[in-house]
Amino acid sequence: MCREVDLQQAVLAKNDATAHSLRAGLTARGTTVVNLLSSPGSGKTELLERELSRARERGVPVAALTADLATENDAVRLARSGAPVKQVLTDGLCHLEAGMLGRHIDDWLPDGTRILFVENVGNLVCPASYDLGETLRVVLASVTEGEDKPLKYPTAFGLAQLVVVTKTDIAQAVGFDEAAFRAHVQQVNPGVDVVLTAARRGEGVGTLLDRALAAGEGAPVHTPVMARQHASHQHTHPHEDHRTHGGQHTHSHTHTGVHTHTHPDLGTHDHPHTGPHAHAHPDEPLVVTTAPASAAQHRP
Repeated sequence: MCREVDLQQAVLAKNDATAHSLRAGLTARGTTVVNLLSSPGSGKTELLERELSRARERGVPVAALTADLATENDAVRLARSGAPVKQVLTDGLCHLEAGMLGRHIDDWLPDGTRILFVENVGNLVCPASYDLGETLRVVLASVTEGEDKPLKYPTAFGLAQLVVVTKTDIAQAVGFDEAAFRAHVQQVNPGVDVVLTAARRGEGVGTLLDRALAAGEGAPVHTPVMARQHASHQHTHPHEDHRTHGGQHTHSHTHTGVHTHTHPDLGTHDHPHTGPHAHAHPDEPLVVTTAPASAAQHRP
């Protein structure tokens, strides 16, 4: 068990170091990364398509990278906005990692991109533990998912810098209790903003873009209590960014090629990791990339 935990800490420490380097490089290029996390079917693709279209209307250079286990459906939808879009197929891997993101945007991300939206794999467990070098981490939940979602997935919601509620146009029909949801969010992440959206009606569209632009210009971004607690517990090999470890200590060990994931919401999983393969085509608005992620995929 100790070996498993140590391996997990080594993997997360390596990811944090990569994320810090990626963040610094993108910031130097003037690019702000927004990491979008949610359950499958939350409506984040619908909202993201409209955010991209709004950005294009306003003349803001944006791009999107979307990750899925299979199909190119989301990339096709997002490309309708006219923004540069890249699809990453993880072939079963349940999350993106900083190194994967770095390889996929290398030689693809257009110069001058101010905002890169990353639509993570639909999953509220695995992606929560991995910093992607983002400036703004957003967790979305639809009104159909229930008010207790933040309590069921405390790491995802506890590390969010912004929480977005989607599909509010049907909130009354499904009996969504907004007050209870807000209370549960504050229970795991005091002080985080909660915004309401109904993408098909255009309600709340532009909020993500505005928040990302403000963050890129140096506006204060919410620091979750969970992140502060983790930072205060670091005792060896500290890193400058610790938002995604869920309060665990970091130890440096040799990477053996096995990723061990210990999640408070699921437990521990091991899988060999061979890394993705990116195929970038910077001259095309839609790039579909098949990225075999591992020999024994970690499924949500």
